[in-house]
Amino acid sequence: MSTLQRILGKKIIFLDGATGTELQKKGMPQGVCPEKWCLDNPDIISGVHRDYIRSGANLVYSCTFGANQYKLEEYGIKDVRSVNRDLVRIAKHAVGPHGLVAGDVGPTGKFIEPFGPLLFEDAVNAFKEQIRGLLEGGADLIVIETMIDIQEARAALIAARELTDKPVFVTMTFEKDGRTLNGTDPVTALITLQSLGADAVGCNCSAGPKEMIPFIRSMYKYAKIPLIAKPNAGMPKLKDGKTVFDMKSAFFAAEGKKLILAGASIVGGCCGTTPVHIQALYQKTKTSKVRKPLLKSLSAVSSARKHLFLQKHSRALVIGECINPTGRKLFQKELFDGKMSLVRQFAREQEVAGADLLDVNVGAPGVVEEKIIQKALNILSVSTGSPLVVDSSKVEAVEKALRIYPGRAMINSISGEKEKLEKLLPIASKYGAMFILLPVAKSVPKTFKERKIIIQNVFEKAKKYGFTKQDFVVDGLVMSVSSLANAGVETIKTVDWCANTFKVNTVVGLSNVSFGMPCRSIINSTFLSMLEKRGLSTVIANPMRLKRQFSKLAEKLLLGKDKDAVRFISHYSKQKVLPKKTEKGATLEQKVYRAILEGNREEIKGLVSDLCKTGFAEQDVVHNIMIPAINQVGEFFDKKQYFLPQLVASAEAMKVAFEFIEPKLKKKKIKTEKKNVIILATVKGDIHDIGKNIVSLLLKNHGFEVIDLGKDVSADRIVNEIKKHKSPVVGLSALMTTTMVNMKDVIQKADQQNIKCRFMVGGAVITKAYAQSLGAEYSQDGVEAVRVAKELSKS
Repeated sequence: MSTLQRILGKKIIFLDGATGTELQKKGMPQGVCPEKWCLDNPDIISGVHRDYIRSGANLVYSCTFGANQYKLEEYGIKDVRSVNRDLVRIAKHAVGPHGLVAGDVGPTGKFIEPFGPLLFEDAVNAFKEQIRGLLEGGADLIVIETMIDIQEARAALIAARELTDKPVFVTMTFEKDGRTLNGTDPVTALITLQSLGADAVGCNCSAGPKEMIPFIRSMYKYAKIPLIAKPNAGMPKLKDGKTVFDMKSAFFAAEGKKLILAGASIVGGCCGTTPVHIQALYQKTKTSKVRKPLLKSLSAVSSARKHLFLQKHSRALVIGECINPTGRKLFQKELFDGKMSLVRQFAREQEVAGADLLDVNVGAPGVVEEKIIQKALNILSVSTGSPLVVDSSKVEAVEKALRIYPGRAMINSISGEKEKLEKLLPIASKYGAMFILLPVAKSVPKTFKERKIIIQNVFEKAKKYGFTKQDFVVDGLVMSVSSLANAGVETIKTVDWCANTFKVNTVVGLSNVSFGMPCRSIINSTFLSMLEKRGLSTVIANPMRLKRQFSKLAEKLLLGKDKDAVRFISHYSKQKVLPKKTEKGATLEQKVYRAILEGNREEIKGLVSDLCKTGFAEQDVVHNIMIPAINQVGEFFDKKQYFLPQLVASAEAMKVAFEFIEPKLKKKKIKTEKKNVIILATVKGDIHDIGKNIVSLLLKNHGFEVIDLGKDVSADRIVNEIKKHKSPVVGLSALMTTTMVNMKDVIQKADQQNIKCRFMVGGAVITKAYAQSLGAEYSQDGVEAVRVAKELSKS
């Protein structure tokens, strides 16, 4: 640990004052290259450095403010590294063992993308060239100063952090209105830069000490690191055609003490200050007590112009979910064509509707996500002030996005999967991003207890990269109550424990809970209200559809107190076709039929048994009662008279009945029709398989032999299983736009090996057009999947 690192934040550190005005006093002509003039006049710049050390400064800035390739080339100088190296060496020799030298990095004079034409990586490389020279000269630290563009400050900071572990200070220049010329306020700059790895952040130039006090005071409340104040000697005045600073040293020192009281612990002077000002400041404040940073961590995100704290609000903050091409053909095509008009439109609409953050997912078929996400973020960084959430399952795309985003972003998401943890945690740490902790590992846990273990495991691994509980938001993991009756209860338990026991922020993807149900907005809004009472911090939702209403029936549904959603669907379904209860006097055949229609899993086995005891042949029970009943269920589903809970309940009742009756058929050696074989798999990279499992259940109900390979299945394994089972039909599913592309790999591999089989594909993101592009059939739900599978089995 260096001397500077030992004293940082523990004692007042005094910086030097202005260099340019001192050099002019000592004969530097107007219009020359200051760096070149100092190299030609080393004794003069050495004298300036020594004067400041004698005045009480602990460190001086090397005279390299404009020593980058863009500034030096204006004077015909190409050897950037040697200029920086030699000027640091002059400073080191001047201050001797009694002072430190900061390698000084100023702006390039150009605007950087997304705010200007200079490419971000070109800026990073230019700063690296300069910083390499500063380090070769022996700089004790790097100072990045007088920045008016947060993106340029980021480029320089990233360049420094990728070259050295030495301390890096960053100061921005704020105007009277409290913002940089690019619109960044002090707290937003602080959040962005301290999360990106700056060792100290603050303000320099453009303001006198009095004007700088509110900037420092506002930053101090949220600072994890020491603050820097390097003001001018008052505000500039025009006198005899020249700009002058006339603040007396005593007044400068008195105001400097107020800066320290406001929270600055690293102080010095900028334009117009002299060794006399620094000496007065030193004498006035050398015994001042350091106000140490108040915080160890901060739960906040930022854009270039705005910041947002995630601590408890009166309502959950809304993360707008509409910049997502899933299931939106027109948006997918626009992204494929590289167009951004819909990205802009969705951002604008969501902000107007009240979104606090914007989730950005631009993964689509045929799109190079690493490039398109950078393009989207650059567009949105200019067009919107809302902080952004980077949503991609591709590690490379996440890293590209975080590198160029001019703020502190949030990653959606990092799960408990080993590979994701090992790759994404270091990236999130490097760029200081917050992240959504998704409590999913090898599978999607259905219970709170399973999720709790994953959450704690991920936190333990994240701590090794410096993350605290303030740096992530836990996803309550919302699943559909239509397919998992207790889904709402488990999410409520997860959010409640996270917010009130584990003490972390939380988020839910709201609309998942109502998938497959009628009147989804009522379920969604009721669920949001229930979760907010447990302390929910943020919600991923469509802000245009987010309503505030509460339904007791929805509450019972979400608490698992409405079996098969019967009451809710009966009340809210327009058709109100809830099957009548089995009437008195019905025959056993009618009771079996109606048990399947009603999803009566508890009584179906007894009813079938009673029916067979009357002499009713088992094969007739199957063909004349059970199959017609499940077909009727399919028709109800097609007509939106039934919804997913009823479909699943009926399929499960059918399964119970068939498991009872099938052994009896075999025992009596009654030949059953040869079953058609179908292979099902959720493709590589995707662990969402609820839809595929429902399809599997329905196919079995309709007499298929289903070879279910599970989820996250590689193309090679699927192809091998096709060859093994000589299957004519293969069903592939995917939930995400980023994994749907893996369907193509499977079909291409099968085609390359001349395997004759038919494919059908489905999932939330899949469209008929996409299926056709693969040469596959499409099914939008389980009922249609059965029809498609039957057709494909005939051919």
